[in-house]
Amino acid sequence: MAAEQMAMYVDGAWCAAEAGETFDALNPATGEVFASIPKGSREDARRAIAAAKAGQAVWARLSAFQRAAAIERVGALVEERREAMAQALRRDQGKPITEARGEVDELLAYFKMAAADATRIEGLILPSVDAAKRVLVYRVPRGVVSVITPWNWPYTMAGEIIAPALAAGNAVVWNPASNTSACSIEMARCFADAALPAGVFNLVTGPGSVVGDEIAGHRDVGAVGFVGSVEAGKKVATRAVGKDVLLELGGNGPLVVLDDADLDKAVEATLTACFLNAGQSCTAGERILVQAAVHDAYVQKLAAAVAARIHLGDPADEATTMGPVNNESQAAKTERHVRDAIGQGARLVLGGRRAPDFATQLFYEPTVLDGVTDTMEIARDETFGPVAPITVIESEADALRIVNDSPFGLLAGIFTRDLARGLRFAESVRTGWVNINEGTNYWESHLPFGGGAGADSGVGRVGGRFSMERLTELKTVVVNLG
Repeated sequence: MAAEQMAMYVDGAWCAAEAGETFDALNPATGEVFASIPKGSREDARRAIAAAKAGQAVWARLSAFQRAAAIERVGALVEERREAMAQALRRDQGKPITEARGEVDELLAYFKMAAADATRIEGLILPSVDAAKRVLVYRVPRGVVSVITPWNWPYTMAGEIIAPALAAGNAVVWNPASNTSACSIEMARCFADAALPAGVFNLVTGPGSVVGDEIAGHRDVGAVGFVGSVEAGKKVATRAVGKDVLLELGGNGPLVVLDDADLDKAVEATLTACFLNAGQSCTAGERILVQAAVHDAYVQKLAAAVAARIHLGDPADEATTMGPVNNESQAAKTERHVRDAIGQGARLVLGGRRAPDFATQLFYEPTVLDGVTDTMEIARDETFGPVAPITVIESEADALRIVNDSPFGLLAGIFTRDLARGLRFAESVRTGWVNINEGTNYWESHLPFGGGAGADSGVGRVGGRFSMERLTELKTVVVNLG
């Protein structure tokens, strides 16, 4: 089958890259080249920003209810095309089709929520020292918002910023990860077919080092939303100096299992924490800290559950619960971290290698490691692969020390039957979100989500109206009635 020739979307029209260059879209499960994607340049990015600047002036003059109706049209198209979008995501990213459908559903939730939130943006009337004056404080859009997103959740990580940015009256220039640009174009078709004003939504595909760099630093951009690695996020923040930034960066999802935990529930949560999306989540459970008294029982239960319930296979198969990792770089990193841990004395309980007999080398076995220590790469870095690394702890204080010593501070989870222990941990740990008796991959799209202060996990909050607060600014207007 010939590769599909895809296009970017700029100023209300589908187009090729200015230089005519393209790159291939690869199916990680089969190795098939299934699409040709425009390789955008800085000039393409500048053209999109100019279109967004002009389009935003039109968009901002609409009422909040008119913008909400337009966003509802986008959401209706996502809902109508649910299966096609899920299949595009499965083919492009590699996640099982059952997970892909769930991601489309979450994307739809972002549009519905943003449409509702658009009509609830509120200002203030503040007192003046002068009785003849009135002070009005408006919440207004920032103008052009640049959005740079990763390949692990290509729909939802984009939707959590794009939907509220548009709802608040901004225009958007989006640079998705090259690895998942094909399914991002599928999502962009919903914006195109919803007939938003030209320039309000723009998609420029191409390398982040070029397109992303340009849209992060351009003088006509008012705010930058970035989701991705710590290293890339710091580069974006440097380029965006002087602009407001919303950064959702990495984590290592510490999951604490105390001696009074319900082990069956803890194991159930660990399966999702470590193997959802093949472990390729910023909230994946990459440090499993288990108190010594229940350690052996927990490891035994987890190993049995992984063997019985995590089915590595073809993402197109409805019975598959885990597909390949997305790319060779990620597979090699997972391999390196596991090898380093075993070399330093960790015990391999399950998995630990690339699975044979698949069409590509990107299928990595679901892996359980025991005896992980702080000196190992897998404990210090973000693995982003299907591994459950278990560390024995002696106490609640031990867990708190380990988590707070990490450079990350995105999300943590703790299992205990004692609510006081759970709350003590939640209030003392340096993360932006804590789940008590729930896994690290649990979150709700309307709640504020982001890294704790001082950590390498980002700044600002995504989630419903909390995203919208970051993507708008306050304007003060003083009226003299005298």
